[in-house]
Amino acid sequence: MDDLITDSRYSWTRLALTLLVATVINAGMWAIVVIMPAVETEFGGSRAMASLPYTLTMIGFATGNYALGRAVDRFGITLSLILASAVTAVGYGLATLSGSLLMLSLAQLLVGFASAVGFGPLIADISHWFVRRRGIAVAIAASGNYLSGAIWPILLAGVLQESGWRAVYLVMAVVTLAVVIPLAFALRRSLPEEAQTAAQTASLLNAKSAGLSPRALQYLLGFAGICCCLAMSMPQVHIVALCVGLGYGPAVGAQMLSLMLLGGVASRIVSGLLADRLGGVRTLLIGSCLQTLALFLYLPAGGMVSLYLVSLVFGLSQGGIVPSYALIVREYMPAKEAGARVGFVMMATILGMALGGWLSGVIYDLSGSYTLAFVNGIVWNGVNVAIILWLISRSRPRARTAVLA
Repeated sequence: MDDLITDSRYSWTRLALTLLVATVINAGMWAIVVIMPAVETEFGGSRAMASLPYTLTMIGFATGNYALGRAVDRFGITLSLILASAVTAVGYGLATLSGSLLMLSLAQLLVGFASAVGFGPLIADISHWFVRRRGIAVAIAASGNYLSGAIWPILLAGVLQESGWRAVYLVMAVVTLAVVIPLAFALRRSLPEEAQTAAQTASLLNAKSAGLSPRALQYLLGFAGICCCLAMSMPQVHIVALCVGLGYGPAVGAQMLSLMLLGGVASRIVSGLLADRLGGVRTLLIGSCLQTLALFLYLPAGGMVSLYLVSLVFGLSQGGIVPSYALIVREYMPAKEAGARVGFVMMATILGMALGGWLSGVIYDLSGSYTLAFVNGIVWNGVNVAIILWLISRSRPRARTAVLA
């Protein structure tokens, strides 16, 4: 592929704009985590019921990744971003009018669906503009999701404390429209036809060497993604509620979440660099094994200092997992279907997060603590590791050029 088109100065500029867009619009996924204790206090109900808005957010986020990924393949990233940002703002507005958990959950379904444009669809779009450095480019683009979760809770903590969660949502609606729509026009440049053709040829050659059809590999990756994100969701979704239950307060929990996600950003960058050398499958195995170890560390942790440390370790361990799935898709599946294929696998990982967030709440309600919820995550993560090992065992050796294509 022509180096003047991919891995170029424009490619890196586009990546920077993509990261900014993702950091803003992905807030739709994380906002509900921060306000969950306030929502539980206002509307009452069990911990599982209070987790329902998050679950519907993630269901919307999951289906949005697939649906909007297909839209990007057909209509391009600019139009998709403009429409999605408008719908996200509408969802925020409807959430502020909620008088019950059910109404809030339905509004969150809309927020989750539209804000998904900032994850899988953006990752698929930027992957076309890199070849040699695709691993690090995808990792940086995916880091917008974690940066969003790390930055916005801190920036909006004062608004939450002084004016309540509805004011937080109104602020996010305005910021989303003011930032995302102008930047969408800056991303309107299309990849030249010759570059698209070269990428399509390379990915088809890789697909033949994988030993699995693209559809079979897609479903296998989807199941693996559900398993690993069932495990990942326990700390990410319930760390604030865990800290409230231990008497540390929601502010401490939000800080731990931010620390966890900032560690995830660092992990994604390192994993991206590693993936440019090892490929997506082996990088995924490393991340999944490290996540298992980090989940074990949560079991004895109970003090504030130990929870801060383990949350950082968890973030540093698992951040590269989800981007690795996107890299595997781009290595082995048709380039012209990147939006839909990446979106499908991202949908599966997010459904795992949604199911895991709800399941952890149920386990807490039944047992009175989060210990068994962490054990549940460890078991599912073990299934994920087994799938990856099986995939590696049957994969055929690939030339370096095939990995890069």
